[in-house]
Amino acid sequence: MRFSPSKLTLASVFIASTAINSIAILPVHAQTAPSIVVASTTSTEQSGLFAHMLPEFKKAAGIDVKVVALGTGQALDMGKRGDADVLFVHDQVAEEKMVADGFVVKRFPVMYNDFVLIGPAADPAKAKGNDIVEALKKLAATNAAFVSRGDKSGTHAAELRFWKMADPSAASPATGSGYKSCGCGMGPALNMASSTNAYVLADRGTWLSFKNRGDLKVLVEGDKRLFNQYGVMLVNPAKHPQTKVAEGQKFVDWVVSPAGQANIASYKIGGEQLFFPNAVK
Repeated sequence: MRFSPSKLTLASVFIASTAINSIAILPVHAQTAPSIVVASTTSTEQSGLFAHMLPEFKKAAGIDVKVVALGTGQALDMGKRGDADVLFVHDQVAEEKMVADGFVVKRFPVMYNDFVLIGPAADPAKAKGNDIVEALKKLAATNAAFVSRGDKSGTHAAELRFWKMADPSAASPATGSGYKSCGCGMGPALNMASSTNAYVLADRGTWLSFKNRGDLKVLVEGDKRLFNQYGVMLVNPAKHPQTKVAEGQKFVDWVVSPAGQANIASYKIGGEQLFFPNAVK
């Protein structure tokens, strides 16, 4: 059977129309935003800083950030393995070694706050003051209950330095029954101290955002040795080619830019500023 020209034309129009309609109703999939992994400290996460900061970065750069909050030591290990694109941590000695060993490209100072010694309001060890080393000597002398992060975090590293200053001959601070190592983040360590009325070294940012304080209060602050500097670093693509260099560098650049620094300065709890930007201009 042969089609007449008129029938062929009508058939062609019908087929073409059907094809166009089929194309028109195909679902349209939105493009996924680029993303990076930032390995950071528990203090930046648990203090609420990232919840305040990252929406502004996403608005500025269009990049999603997945934060993996760990102790600084574990965060640095993620960088060594190439499991993160950017590191945002607070142990300057360890950070500079990462640069020297070629695991990161460069270290940029970002912000600072300070450590504080928290303890029961009654202060049974009489540790209150502005000298962290003298305070720890009193804790050791009275075998006071003390909760250590014990997780190789920046806070834990600082704590160990202070214990060493308090007793240079001691091989370990864990000599008394009052010393408990939780191997946990800052929030859980504070919870443990609150439930046992123990002393604990904390970063001020997490302390200010911590609600379950019980009878705890700040007992030692103001010692210049309690200064707590944070740095940001891009993982070196020469070590790990999978590093998202362009996106990761955009995050680093934004954090140390006037916009990023202003965002950090604007984060407050109860009217009190938690972190103080100090990127090199």
